[in-house]
Amino acid sequence: MPKLLRYLAGQITDDLTKKMVFVGGPRQVGKTTLAFQILKDKKGYLNWDIPEHRERILKREFPDTDIWVFDELHKYRSWRNYLKGIYDKPERKHKILVTGSARLDYYRFGGDSLQGRYHYLRLHPFSAAELKIQTQKDFDALLTLGGFPEPFLSQSEQEATRWSREYRTRLIREDLASLERIQDLGNLELLMLRLPELVGSPLSINAIRENLQISHKTILKWIMALERLYAIFRIAPFGPPRVRAIKKAQKHYHLDWSLVQEKPLRFENLVACHIMKWIHHEQDAKGRNLEIRYFRDVEGMEADFVILESGRPSVIIECKWDDQQPGKGLRFMKQRFPRAHAWQISATGKKDYVTTDNIRVCHALTFLKQLI
Repeated sequence: MPKLLRYLAGQITDDLTKKMVFVGGPRQVGKTTLAFQILKDKKGYLNWDIPEHRERILKREFPDTDIWVFDELHKYRSWRNYLKGIYDKPERKHKILVTGSARLDYYRFGGDSLQGRYHYLRLHPFSAAELKIQTQKDFDALLTLGGFPEPFLSQSEQEATRWSREYRTRLIREDLASLERIQDLGNLELLMLRLPELVGSPLSINAIRENLQISHKTILKWIMALERLYAIFRIAPFGPPRVRAIKKAQKHYHLDWSLVQEKPLRFENLVACHIMKWIHHEQDAKGRNLEIRYFRDVEGMEADFVILESGRPSVIIECKWDDQQPGKGLRFMKQRFPRAHAWQISATGKKDYVTTDNIRVCHALTFLKQLI
């Protein structure tokens, strides 16, 4: 595969003419590679984890380049004031790009010293639209290998499985342990092994608590920590007063959808990640008021995803593995929100048509290629 220019490159280049740019996201999603794509001269790259670079950062001995990239700088306790001091210098002519692990998003809220001085963008794994996938074979590869660059570009299911196992270990032993000061790493790893089996259904904290014999408070704390590190994300149910929806239980999905073993649920997880990637881009780059929810009522009718704009449903999506008639829950939601676009998409289906009540039934690629 030829070298791929990541989808945020243009936005970053444009934003750097106005403010600093922070790029966050999961570990190993390609932030450093993206930074090198932005840089005209790699001498502008400074990584806090490299002793030689760290010394230059502390001494403020910067390269003579148009752009300075600071990678993992948030590990420096005074990084916010450090950046403020550089950015506010009247004579500064250099653009500043800051990249880091998912903790960058967590740590940037530690004070208001940088308020109004940066744009924050979230980088996601590869998607069908970014890779310009056109064929079932390539879509199957994305579904099997996941969207993180290293396992996907390996084109090896064995290497992808190995990568996922090592990734989970590093996430727990390095990122989670240092961020949250978690002691019980064994049970935390058990939780991470259990979560992929629960994708697609409302997540019951009580059921996990009983299974692992750990307190409700601890389980919830760990799940929230996994969210902050972009290992998982949760979506809440959608339920206006005129729809008898369930009220509380959230569903969760993994940024590395290859962890989900059951193929129809892995496909649902892939679609969730594609939608969330698009929503984050629209929020970060355009300021749109978007959310992703799911619908399930007390009688069991459901639609996998509901995209809200300014609180109103704009798109409703149901996922199926193969060709099927539109689901009852999707038809129910389309009737109540006729202005919303309704899609039933499949992983392997071949049909493409519109129903009399204006529901589009088609292969997933038809929908996903419209995202980002």
